[in-house]
Amino acid sequence: MYEHLLVPVDGGELSERAMTASIELAKKLGASITGFIAEPFTPPPASIAHGYHYSSEVDRHDAQVQAHAEKVLARFEQLSREAGVPFHGLCIQSGNVDDAILEAAKEHHCDMIVMAKRNLGPFGDVIWGSHTKRLMSRTKLPVLVLH
Repeated sequence: MYEHLLVPVDGGELSERAMTASIELAKKLGASITGFIAEPFTPPPASIAHGYHYSSEVDRHDAQVQAHAEKVLARFEQLSREAGVPFHGLCIQSGNVDDAILEAAKEHHCDMIVMAKRNLGPFGDVIWGSHTKRLMSRTKLPVLVLH
């Protein structure tokens, strides 16, 4: 049925739920998991006058996001290993999280995406948008949404 789940996480409050639920599902299905984090690029400097420090800011930002991703994916891998579920962690930097998730699912031959959704309410989704809704409208893969 489903053999390879892509599970985007961000280390936030819902990540643990996405991890445990996807591991439980993968175990029942005999599937593997690719844990995925798309970290943002370093924002551009506020002014040109501060541009000469930009290179060190980029390096610092990149190191911070890499450390964050490694910590989150290590936790995910530990939980998966304890459950006997094959796991692969993947972190990239991207300016568009939706595109990054879809590309990762394609590149890693995933056949289902499992996501935890924040409850922003109807106005929150309109104002800030919803990665989950956008993904569901752009992919042919099944998307399991955890509330």
